[in-house]
Amino acid sequence: MSAAKLTSLATSTLSLLLERQRLQASHPTLHLQTISTNLHKIRDGVIALRTTSDDEAAESLRAHYERLRGMFGEAAAEKAGLHTIPPPMPPSPPPLAERVPSPETTYEPYTDDPSLDPDENGILMQQRQIMDAQDAHLDHLSSSIGRQHHISLQIGDELEVHTGLLDALDTELDGTGARMSNARRKLERVAQGARRNGSTVTIALLILILLILIVVFKT
Repeated sequence: MSAAKLTSLATSTLSLLLERQRLQASHPTLHLQTISTNLHKIRDGVIALRTTSDDEAAESLRAHYERLRGMFGEAAAEKAGLHTIPPPMPPSPPPLAERVPSPETTYEPYTDDPSLDPDENGILMQQRQIMDAQDAHLDHLSSSIGRQHHISLQIGDELEVHTGLLDALDTELDGTGARMSNARRKLERVAQGARRNGSTVTIALLILILLILIVVFKT
């Protein structure tokens, strides 16, 4: 797989990792298999690039792979068999016996940045731009996650306050219901007493009226 295709695959994998981190609480296995497969492809591609002597592109993608592997999580990476890619070893000098001087040695001016093919330069520039954009996006995402965590804590405090108010309201409603039940029982007892003693009160009133009439007529 070419460096450009590996870069594109790494970019899509980063998007999946960011979405997985955002929804991990509700969907812990989201994109898990796809991310693992993509990281395996990137790792194999980096190792293959090293064999083609494209060391700079391979090293850039190796750093990108390690960053994606860190976002995936050490435990998940080990479980999926995603091992780290060791940095390339510096080439060892040949033995003295093999150092045969060339009779036609030509010397070129030293430069820290050897020229690359235009296609390779474009690929590396694109990789750097993508990685810079991804780093900025990760910083923004980290800040957003921090704000969401703070808001979640505030919402939790408000929910606790509301829960306390609801508990107090339930207690007051229970007390009001008990008082209404007591009042209803008292009214029922009064009504029952009035029904039982209704005839007695009527007879007493009639006797009282009769006595009043007797007294009036006698006078």
